[in-house]
Amino acid sequence: MTASRWGAGFAAVGRFVSEIEAAATNNGSLRPGYVLAGDEVFLLDRCRAAVLKAFVQPDLRDFCLSDLDLATTSIFEVLDHAQTPSLMAPFQVIFVRNVRQLYTRGAKKDEFAALDRYFRSPNPQALLLFVADFLRIPSDARRMDMDDKNRFERLTETLGQHCGMVELARVNEEDAMRWIVSTAQEAEVRVEPDAARELVDALGADMMLVSSELEKLLLYAMGRGRITLGDVETMVLGAKQRSLYELTDAISAHDRVRALALLQGLLNTSDAGEDAAIGHLYMLARTFRQMLVILEKNVRDSRAIWQALWQGFRIPPFAADDLIRQARRYKSRRELTRALKLVARADLELRSSPPDKRLVLERLVYELASEPKPALPAWDTAQLSFES
Repeated sequence: MTASRWGAGFAAVGRFVSEIEAAATNNGSLRPGYVLAGDEVFLLDRCRAAVLKAFVQPDLRDFCLSDLDLATTSIFEVLDHAQTPSLMAPFQVIFVRNVRQLYTRGAKKDEFAALDRYFRSPNPQALLLFVADFLRIPSDARRMDMDDKNRFERLTETLGQHCGMVELARVNEEDAMRWIVSTAQEAEVRVEPDAARELVDALGADMMLVSSELEKLLLYAMGRGRITLGDVETMVLGAKQRSLYELTDAISAHDRVRALALLQGLLNTSDAGEDAAIGHLYMLARTFRQMLVILEKNVRDSRAIWQALWQGFRIPPFAADDLIRQARRYKSRRELTRALKLVARADLELRSSPPDKRLVLERLVYELASEPKPALPAWDTAQLSFES
């Protein structure tokens, strides 16, 4: 399939992967850094996979691959790490997350000056990849939100002066369908057009979910060589999606017992068991973000929800009324923001390789389903501080 047939997101990733592969075989030059801009997780994973395949040997992974977070590590430490040659590996790959920290309040003159100095004389044996997932790039760039447009321009004016910019634009429905057909063809399976359309519609063109469900459908269709509309209705529109919304229903109703029981059901029926924890967190975060939009835009019926939620961020039609009802249980934006912060904290904990991933999820669901504690008035806080 030619690159011209793909939308902006797939095309940008295709160019990036080609550049990485060419550099790995000494048939092209490698830039000292890249900015992976956008919150399309599916495309970000494809970029990461290409870099790991090209430059990270499995037996040297611990010595040449670093995932650093600017929330806990300063940019000065990141650059010092990049500048220091590894004694154990010939090449270093450094992913830098939470790039938003560079663009918070304050001029950050020292930080950008340090970046400028590094890129004037970068370490040729190191590759920096800045993950700028704090902005959303729609499939049609003309529809980019003004705040995101300003953030993107700021990225381009700063990091973009030294790094290659990879725009991870949201995948539109047509591209999602083409990807399904193309991926299935590689496995020698034919996907009927109605089946591809239903798969995309059911999952709101969420490519992380689409790719996961397609993998299961390919296994289900093994030996038959085709995936039908009936297969999609049987395998996709059932337990997994509905169980997620049952879980968020219990959470929003502050029913901790039911929420924990539903979580156990999700974990027990998941093919990957507790290793699917990151996927469950991603789905929870997405659902709470959708509820936040519904609450902020005061959506009251399923007809208005399609205008409030943009393409690529929509929900399955069967869940519209349920999600509106759940969102309206929250009294304020603050409560939903609290839920997203709890999910983000659990995500960080899971990525730190805890001894028990199931326990992390159970604690998260327990906290999400608990009534938020009211904040103490300022005079109470002062009194408690004085008494202690």
